[in-house]
Amino acid sequence: MVKLCVLFGVAVLLSLSFGFINGAPQVPCYFIFGDSLVDNGNNNRLSSLAKANYMPYGIDFPNGPTGRFSNGKTTVDVIAELLGFENYIPPYSAARGRQILGGVNYASAAAGIREETGQQLGARISFSGQVRNYRQTVSQVVNLLGSEANAANYLSKCIYSIGLGSNDYLNNYFMPLFYSTSRRYNPEQYANVLIQQYTQQLQALYNYGARKFVLIGVGQIGCSPNELAQNSRDGRTCVERINAANRIFNSKLKGLVDQFNNANSDAKFIYIDVYGIFQDVTSNPSAYGKC
Repeated sequence: MVKLCVLFGVAVLLSLSFGFINGAPQVPCYFIFGDSLVDNGNNNRLSSLAKANYMPYGIDFPNGPTGRFSNGKTTVDVIAELLGFENYIPPYSAARGRQILGGVNYASAAAGIREETGQQLGARISFSGQVRNYRQTVSQVVNLLGSEANAANYLSKCIYSIGLGSNDYLNNYFMPLFYSTSRRYNPEQYANVLIQQYTQQLQALYNYGARKFVLIGVGQIGCSPNELAQNSRDGRTCVERINAANRIFNSKLKGLVDQFNNANSDAKFIYIDVYGIFQDVTSNPSAYGKC
């Protein structure tokens, strides 16, 4: 129930932030970048342990397993519904023709801001790789709409949802047997390194037409089942050293949103506080009813 409430809370907050009313689509397309939280099939054909195209994944989805790391719909699926899209946004691996004009999902399980993040799980498409794939899509949009000017005008009206960073902690910084980052950087320094690279990647999206950005913060990773099982003292108490690092990153991400908004009057950047939403739901779940 908690997970569903969090997902619904994120979806509603995002729709309100851009002024969507009664689910009526106010944008022509929706582009999605991220990791396993929103991957809907891009990893299916990769040589990777980070796959979800088999049971019991998708047991509540109409067509069964699709590559979503969920029993059913993901956050972005709910958002697509709220925006009034007739279909879910297709994965980059399957998007074809004029279908891309409605948006594309580039997310890849185990992906991170850093290139090496998640490499112990095999192939995955890092955020930089997702940005490169988006650039290919932009070229296709130019061809479909007839000119770069038409494409730029069209893309400026679309929503760009970006949620990276979780794996840079779960499958990098807090895996010292596989990665050296925790020995090279303290949490403050590591967050700075991530934000510096994130800034360059987001700027690349802006340079290729993105104007409506939704930057999703990192959740309470220290409360995830895996961390509770492996690093919690009693299997129930959240791991504070991990959550503390996540809060540092989120604080810097909020600052980055302000920085981009101040520097780009023709764009809008918003920050989604997933960490805070999760905290609110878990501290007072009855207030959210049945999700």
